Amino acid sequence: MHKQKNIVVIGGGAIGLCTAHYLQQSGHSVTVIEKGVYDKGTSLGNAGMLVPSHVVPLAAPGVISQGMRWLFRRDSPFRIKPRLDPALMSWLWQFRSFCTEKHVARSMPLLRDLSLASVEAFASLATLFDFHFEQRGLLMVHRTDKGEKENLKYGKKGQAAGLDVTFLTADELKQKAPNLKSSARGAVYFPQDAHLSPNLFIAGITKALADNGVVLRPDTAVTGFETTDTKNNRTIRAVNTNKGRIEADEVILAAGAWTPALARMLRIKAPIQPAKGYSITVDAPENAPTIPVILTEEKVTITPMGNKLRFGGTLELAGFDASVDLIRARAIRNAIPDYLPSVSPDQIDQKMIWSGFRPCTPDGLPIIGRPGTMQNLVIASGHAMIGITLAPITGQLVTSIINNEKPAIDTEALHPDRFSRLGSLKQRAGTAGLPPQTEPLHAA
Repeated sequence: MHKQKNIVVIGGGAIGLCTAHYLQQSGHSVTVIEKGVYDKGTSLGNAGMLVPSHVVPLAAPGVISQGMRWLFRRDSPFRIKPRLDPALMSWLWQFRSFCTEKHVARSMPLLRDLSLASVEAFASLATLFDFHFEQRGLLMVHRTDKGEKENLKYGKKGQAAGLDVTFLTADELKQKAPNLKSSARGAVYFPQDAHLSPNLFIAGITKALADNGVVLRPDTAVTGFETTDTKNNRTIRAVNTNKGRIEADEVILAAGAWTPALARMLRIKAPIQPAKGYSITVDAPENAPTIPVILTEEKVTITPMGNKLRFGGTLELAGFDASVDLIRARAIRNAIPDYLPSVSPDQIDQKMIWSGFRPCTPDGLPIIGRPGTMQNLVIASGHAMIGITLAPITGQLVTSIINNEKPAIDTEALHPDRFSRLGSLKQRAGTAGLPPQTEPLHAA
C-alpha cells in the first residue's frame, strides 16, 4: 500500500491532466497549476488522432536530408527557421545522431506498446464522459508513385511491429472512404487507430478532476522552487508561483515545450525544442469523411470531430515565435479542395487558423521518469506530435513511478538522464550518418 502524497502537477495540457487523473484515482491529493487557462492550451488545437500507426519516431533516416532540401521553403512540411541558437544547434547535433535504422528498430516496439495501451485507456475514459472517441482507424492515402512507395514501406514497418495493417487499392479506398473525393491511387489502413475531439476531452477531464477534488489553479505561473540540497540528495519542498507558495511531496513537470526553462530552475537539462504546428478547423460539410486521413504527399491530416472537420500539418523549429505564418497555413489550406471540393479555401479566414508548440526531443521519444539529481521530481514531457495519443499511458506510468510500483511498460528508454549519460548517444543511436532514403513525416 503506497503512502498518500501531496502532488503538484505543473502543466494543464492533456499530459498533465491525465497524470492528475490517475494520481487522484490512486488516492493522492493533487494540485494542477497552469500558466494559462485549461481550455486555451496546445492540446486544444492538435489533430485529435490517436495513432498506434506512428511507430517510427521523428528521428529517423532521411529526415535531416529532407529537411535540408526544404530549408528555404516557407511552405514546406518541415522547416528549420535559420537562427543562431546554441540550444537548437546542440539539439540538431543530437537529433542527427539518432537518425538511424538502429534507433528506429529499437523505438518501434516501445511506441507501439505505449500507443496501444493509451487507446485502450481512452476507451475506458470515454465511459466517464463524452469526447467523440471513435476507433475507426486511419487512412494514409497516396496519389503518386513516390507517395505509394513511402506508404508501402511505412505500412510494412507497421506490420513488422505487430500492428494490423491493410493495403488498399483505389477501388477499395473508395469503398472505405466514399466521401473522400480524390485521384488517390490507394491507401494504407491502420484499423487500431482512433480519434477524438480535443476540446471535449480537455473540458471533460477538467470537470472530472474538479468533481473528484483535484485543485485546479489556472493563470498560475511558476517563479521558482524551494529545495533542500545535500551532497547526494536534492528534494523540492515547495513550488513558488505568482499566486503564492505550494508545498509538495512530489512534483510532476508536464509543461510541454516550456519544460526546459522550468527544469533549468532545478539545474536540470531537458533537451526539448518547441516545434510549431498549425491546424485549421471548419464546419463539417455534408458527407464529410468519417475516418481520419493523412494526405501523404501534402503531409496534411484530416480529422472528423463531430460537426467540425480539422486539417493539420507542418512542423517548424522556430523557437517560441507564436506568430501565424500565413504562407505555412496556406500550404494546408490549398491541399483541401483536391480531396474535399465542398470546402473552399476562400471560406477559411485567419480566425480559423491555430498554431501551437509541440515539445520535441532529439531522439523523438518522450521523457518520462525521475532525474537522477532530484529525489521527488518526475518529468513527463517531450511527446512531440503524439502528445494526445500518449496522454493516458503517460499518466499511468507517472503514477506507477510515484507509487514505487513496477510500470506496465519498461520506461528505461524514456529516462530523463539518457541524453547526458556518458556515451549514451553512441550506444543508443549507433553510427551517426545521413542515409539517402527519406521516411515520410506523418504527423498527428
